[in-house]
Amino acid sequence: MKMLFVNGSPRKSWNTATLLSKAMEGAQLQGAQTELVHLYDMSYKGCESCFSCKLKGGKSYGACAVNDELAPVLKKIPEIDALVLGSPIYLGAVTGLMRSFLERLTFPYLVYDAKRSSLFKRKMPVAFIYTMGAPENMIKDVGYDRQFNLMERILTRIFGGSSEWMASTDTCQFDDYTKYESSAFDKDAKAARRKEVFPTDCQKAFDMGKRIAG
Repeated sequence: MKMLFVNGSPRKSWNTATLLSKAMEGAQLQGAQTELVHLYDMSYKGCESCFSCKLKGGKSYGACAVNDELAPVLKKIPEIDALVLGSPIYLGAVTGLMRSFLERLTFPYLVYDAKRSSLFKRKMPVAFIYTMGAPENMIKDVGYDRQFNLMERILTRIFGGSSEWMASTDTCQFDDYTKYESSAFDKDAKAARRKEVFPTDCQKAFDMGKRIAG
């Protein structure tokens, strides 16, 4: 099994990247071939609304026509067996580069027919790992769960396989909270959660990768 892991965080070794790495470890334990890409290593934009992917008989029908640094990643999608995405939540949504990636990833496969069918020819499982500094209760209080469930439905519709998500909440944003203006947070509580709860989230990510690869 080939699995692609996509890091939508600008950080390569913090919360999101750590959970993606744990998911990779779980997948590798099941014998999966894994690859991790960092979106912030690339220069690209979101969908340009050129509609080349919808042009009947066009050379880019069903594929994004934009030739930029994201194009090689998108070309890997038909060749993999599972996809795991990860992003922190910034201002109530995934990062800008993750959003742009999702536009370019899904829109070319979506057919404008009565059934809103998909050109993706196989059933591929997709998982999403979200991280946020906000506490767990905000997932329901501000409607993050509806947002995450909507993305789950979109990914299931496009790729035809199972889709799931997990969220790691109340995460640490800094190594040392005393160096930054962060009086809204209890630095000791953040440190305790990093020590006591984040390892559980890492195990959940590991189990996710293992389950998908199995």
